[in-house]
Amino acid sequence: MAQIIFLAILVVGGWMIYRKFVGDAERLTARSKKAERERQTGAMGTLEKDPATGEYRVRREDDE
Repeated sequence: MAQIIFLAILVVGGWMIYRKFVGDAERLTARSKKAERERQTGAMGTLEKDPATGEYRVRREDDE
């Protein structure tokens, strides 16, 4: 019985690690594609509107 519980914990832990890895890889791919599009178009960043002031500001990667 202990072996089954251990195996179940091992499988669930492996699945969680796999999902974390896939999520990180997708996020990294999206960031790379965004940076490549900005290089191709010569953009310096993405503008986003501040709802409080109504002014547009350059969105930074660390603001997300």
